Amino acid sequence: MPRNRDPLVVGRVIGDVVDSFSRSISIRVVYNSREVNNGCELKPSQAVNKPRVEIGGTDLRTFFTLVMVDPDAPSPSDPNLREYLHWLVTDIPATTEATFGQEIVCYENPRPTVGIHRFVLVLFRQLGRQTVYAPGWRQNFNTRHFAELYNLGSPVAAVYFNCQRENGSGGRRRAGDECS
Repeated sequence: MPRNRDPLVVGRVIGDVVDSFSRSISIRVVYNSREVNNGCELKPSQAVNKPRVEIGGTDLRTFFTLVMVDPDAPSPSDPNLREYLHWLVTDIPATTEATFGQEIVCYENPRPTVGIHRFVLVLFRQLGRQTVYAPGWRQNFNTRHFAELYNLGSPVAAVYFNCQRENGSGGRRRAGDECS
């Protein structure tokens, strides 16, 4: 896919959260029955409970870390809490779901108060089991620094969705951008 057409570039996920990378593992994120596609919109009420996250891969001895952040906290115009950590799961075996991993930072559902926020789920390959630990905070989390600290390397997959408060209006969404 041409770099300028990559939805992660268009949505500024590459740049704001992670550097450019090559996707090498499939990731499928589903809230209730709604599959998340890059740039789609979910209402906070649709994301109250943690999503089902299916991880691809072929080597059952490979483990992954899943990070979910809001790079637009507390507001897209002043993201001074960037990034806010919403969820962290480690030791996810390949070919399974995140529920098979260790939830080391519990899921906190999206609750944007101002503007349209991006919620980004990034998947990293771990060097081994039990090699990644919980940070001491959620605010001002940094996905790049976290990956560097635990030698996770570049992401292997990422997906994001947009979310605004239930009665919000306007912003990044285009017609047809609702999640499946």
